[in-house]
Order: sequence, then structure tokens, then C-alpha cells
Amino acid sequence: MSVPFLSVWGRLLPAAALLATALAAAALLGLAFGSSGASWSLLRALWPGTEGADPVASAIIWEIRLPRVVLAAVAGGALALGGLVFQALLRNPLSEPYILGISGGAAVGAIVGMLAGLSPFPGVSLSAFAGSLATLTLVLTLSGGRSALRSDSLLLGGVMMNAFCGALIMFFISLSPDPQVRNILFWLMGDLSLAGRDQLSLLWLVLPGVIVVALLARPMNLLLMGEETAASMGVNVRAVSLALLVVTSFMVSIVVSQAGLIGFVGLVIPHIFRLLFGPDHRLLVPACLLGGGAYLIVCDLAARGLPSAGEMPVGIVTALVGAPLFIFLLWRSRR
Repeated sequence: MSVPFLSVWGRLLPAAALLATALAAAALLGLAFGSSGASWSLLRALWPGTEGADPVASAIIWEIRLPRVVLAAVAGGALALGGLVFQALLRNPLSEPYILGISGGAAVGAIVGMLAGLSPFPGVSLSAFAGSLATLTLVLTLSGGRSALRSDSLLLGGVMMNAFCGALIMFFISLSPDPQVRNILFWLMGDLSLAGRDQLSLLWLVLPGVIVVALLARPMNLLLMGEETAASMGVNVRAVSLALLVVTSFMVSIVVSQAGLIGFVGLVIPHIFRLLFGPDHRLLVPACLLGGGAYLIVCDLAARGLPSAGEMPVGIVTALVGAPLFIFLLWRSRR
């Protein structure tokens, strides 16, 4: 083993342990607090057969809160990884699935699947994936293909596609029957309230994408130095870039089809951990996966607790945090 390899593991293991602890703590908070009350005693329902366990508490934990926490953790981790991948491939610190219109394209595809009466899987998920890939292709084409990797045209193309996807979404909503409109609007703002145990099996589809991104962490490090340098060091730039773009778009489409549009997670989390751990993706991939999950669980807790009655979509909370950061990064990049 080389010394650099050992040094990576020496930094990775403590960081992963700390972030795993933070994720576990956030998950316990998410299970203990909710609209039906805040009580640590409810957590006894996590251990079946515990004496004195309330069947109502068991139903609340297992049927409502646990699926919601799992969905928030998976969605946060997948979106954070998506932002990390796009920022590495495009060498643009402002890149992330929401800003580039990938999430919007997935939302358009998901709504088309819903209105067509397709099943959640594979129908809606596949239509969301098709929408995200179509948007990604259009953004890269509009921004000038290969030159998009070196200019702000990628960001402008993403903003344009975001606006177009928003117009398409409003168009489809205007055609929807009245009872569906509120549900679709709430879902579009990032809604985790409909999470159920039947959704959890679908989230396993995110795991292969996480594995692919983790295996390609070292090539992503080399891509940061430029395509020519990466190619000279043995990286198949075209194959690696295509694999990462397709896998990331698939993960984002799965998240969007289940949780709606949750923006700025892919912007906030990679930047925080890049400041803490540096640019090494062998550290950043597990950090974003664990930290992104914990971050979205905490944001969902805020979304449940801030309103005096009811709750707000979690996408509102992530936007309130992420939008000012995006403005700051955009301002700093133009100085």
C-alpha cells in the first residue's frame, strides 16, 4: 500500500464515523419528533416485543416516521452526490441537478407519467429518468457541447431549461383535474409527507448508482485537472463522463419521482465538505452521502416544526438555505 492510500483511509475512517453518527442522531430526531407529538418514549416501538409498547406509537413510527426519515436520508445523499458529480465533471462550482434543470426535467417526466396513469414503478420512475436525460442533453447542446465545460454558458443553459421546465409543469397542472392540483403543487415543492413503506423498496435502485460513483472517485479527481491530463493518466474520459452523467441522472430521477423537487442540496453539501476535507473525491463521496442524508432529515424536521399548524414542503427550507449561498458563490465567481 502506498502512503497516500494510507493517508486517505486515515482521514476517511474518522470522518465517516463522525458523519455516520450525525446521520444516526438526525434519524433519531426525525423519529422522535412529528405532528403527533414529540416524545423519546415513542422510540420504544423500534424494538418489537418491548413491554408497554403502544400499538399506536408503533404504527406512527413504522408506518409514518421511519419511511419518511429513510426517504429523506436517501434523497439527501443522492442529491448531494449528484451535485458533487456535476461540479467535478463540468468543473463549475455552481453546477447541481436543480440549477442545471435536471431535476426540473425529471419532474416534467414524472408528471407526464402521473397524468398518463402509469404505475409508480417502473412507469413514473422511467418517465422521470427520460425527462432528466432529455434535459441534460438539451442543456449541454444549448451551452455549446464541449465548450460548456469551460464557460458560464452551461449555467445559463441550465437556467433557461429550468424556466422552460417550469412552464411545462404549469401547463400540465392547468390540464389536471382540480383534486390533483394541490397534491402536484405540494409535491413539486419537495414533499416527504407521502412517504410510505411501499416506497422503500424503490429506493434500493439508488444503491447501484452510489456504488458506481464511489468506484469512479479517483477518475473524478483526475478529471479536475482537465480532460487531456486525465486521458494521459489512463482515464477513458468519454466512458467515465457518460457513466457518471447517466447514473447521476437516474438517481436524481428516482428521488424526484418519490420526493418532488428539492433544490440546492447538491450545491450546499459538496461545498461544505470540500471546505472541510479538500477536493479528494475519495473522501467527498462518502461525506456527501452521509452528510446529505443528515442535512435533509434536519431540513425536514424544520419543515415540520416551523409552521404553527401543519407543515411546509421541505424544498422551501432547502431553498431558504441554498439560494443565498448560490447568490454568494455566483458573486464570488465573477469577482
